[in-house]
Amino acid sequence: MATMMDAKWEEFLARATRFMDRVEASLPQEIRLPDWGQSIAYRYQRQRPGHGALVPVRHVGVMDASSLREIDAQKEKIFRNTAQFVEGLPANNVLLTGARGTGKSSLVRACLHAFSDRGLRLIEVDKADLLDLPELVEAVANRPEKFLVFCDDLSFDEGEAGYKALKSILDGSVAAATPNVLVYATSNRRHLLPEYHAENLTYTHTADGELHPGEAVEEKVSLSERFGLWISFYPFSQDEYLKIVDQWLAHYGVDASSIVAAHPFALVWALERGSRSGRVAYQFARDYVGRHGNF
Repeated sequence: MATMMDAKWEEFLARATRFMDRVEASLPQEIRLPDWGQSIAYRYQRQRPGHGALVPVRHVGVMDASSLREIDAQKEKIFRNTAQFVEGLPANNVLLTGARGTGKSSLVRACLHAFSDRGLRLIEVDKADLLDLPELVEAVANRPEKFLVFCDDLSFDEGEAGYKALKSILDGSVAAATPNVLVYATSNRRHLLPEYHAENLTYTHTADGELHPGEAVEEKVSLSERFGLWISFYPFSQDEYLKIVDQWLAHYGVDASSIVAAHPFALVWALERGSRSGRVAYQFARDYVGRHGNF
């Protein structure tokens, strides 16, 4: 009889233990932090709501600011803002928007490398994981480093939860008030949300001729306005594109006469791609040098 009771009691304890393990696993937990000496860049990996870890990026792509051409004005703005940040001075969250392939993400990486020896670190967060941003900011709030929370190619569809979360975080929230965290985001959309022609009909006019946007337009503008610094990028002209081609070909050791001879091929390459951008110039240079060998 005692043996049967003991067996039932052990079974009950085992079931209770499994139940408590499931309950504990479902509760929010502190974000797992890395060994901060392993890298200068990290990715936030979210397992489920309330659970996540910062994972070191083992091979951070090197980007020298001098390699980014024809965007000097944009470079000056973001480097100035980042320098203020690492020096403990007031600085702004940054939204980099505009033409694709013009160096938005590369410029953020260049800032990371330029200021990493002064304590700058980068945490890349996917838009789907932005709901955990308050917990992430809290996890690094007492660290001596300065952190850029980086959201690359950010845009939202109507009703996405991350949109509301980011909006509340950027201005007047825990994240914004934390002196060692800023949000840097890149996007092809100026207001981060799709815009429709029909929304123009929501504009109203006052008696003295003032134009006021409707609620739908105001809502879309309100998120991007919470970034203190807007940096815009524009499509390159043909001359600007060819200058970037020249720079990358020279980087790969192509001599001056061969660089000039490559211009017609570079223009055809851009025409076939439907774009003149820094990314297209870089891709052309790699293809051209790879096909023609050493110079």
